[in-house]
Amino acid sequence: MSDYEHILISKDAAVTTITLNQPERLNACPPDMANEIRDVLAEPRDTRCFLVTGAGRAFCSGADLSGRDNAKGMGGRGAYDSLSMRYNPLMVEMAECPVPIVAAVNGPAAGIGCSIALASDFVIAGSSAYFLQAFVNIGLVPDGGASWMLPRLVGKARATEMMLLGEKIGAQKAQEWGLIYKAVADEALLDEAKALAQRLANGPTMALGIMRANLMQALQTNYAAALHGEAKGQRKAGSSEDAREGAVAFLQKRKAEFKGK
Repeated sequence: MSDYEHILISKDAAVTTITLNQPERLNACPPDMANEIRDVLAEPRDTRCFLVTGAGRAFCSGADLSGRDNAKGMGGRGAYDSLSMRYNPLMVEMAECPVPIVAAVNGPAAGIGCSIALASDFVIAGSSAYFLQAFVNIGLVPDGGASWMLPRLVGKARATEMMLLGEKIGAQKAQEWGLIYKAVADEALLDEAKALAQRLANGPTMALGIMRANLMQALQTNYAAALHGEAKGQRKAGSSEDAREGAVAFLQKRKAEFKGK
């Protein structure tokens, strides 16, 4: 994969790790970083799971305000343009990615960093991590899809608490709320996240991608449409090599060996 200015890319078997790499700024995300992440996600190639984490002591402290147009005197119009052309396309790319995404959250996940984490399929957070919608503290409003995701994840009351009060939600509370998949000790974070990513990478990739799409559709549509989407997805998944392997393995009473095809 190409070299990037704001992220590091590493590959272990079928798992590609994206490391946000501005540790001196707590991995604040400038628009160019959003473009780079999107570029990697857009071409999975032989990747069967993505793992996203941050370098140093943070996951992502939010958008890099020093690089945003509104910090240069353009006000809300600059923020609107950055969201419309850079950050929002990244969030859509994450939603439409054909393979699973695991986030290993080390330290703060604030603002757009919180959205990037929560847009992943599985969020594992170290005990020192926290999730923060800090916008109210600087007179702005949550973005990166937060106002859509949060009430669906934790309900309106807790989403309102996060957005209107702008207080930190620690890893353990985030797990108790159902905001994330799991909270673990800091020293166990990467091992846990890598193990989960590898498990997903060993799974039936096409079926997992269809599950992601069906879940997203089900959040936005009615029951009948969800049923129809499942039937279409089953038709596609059922024609895959992995589905054939799954059926044979079941009959032979052995564990299936999926190839992601």
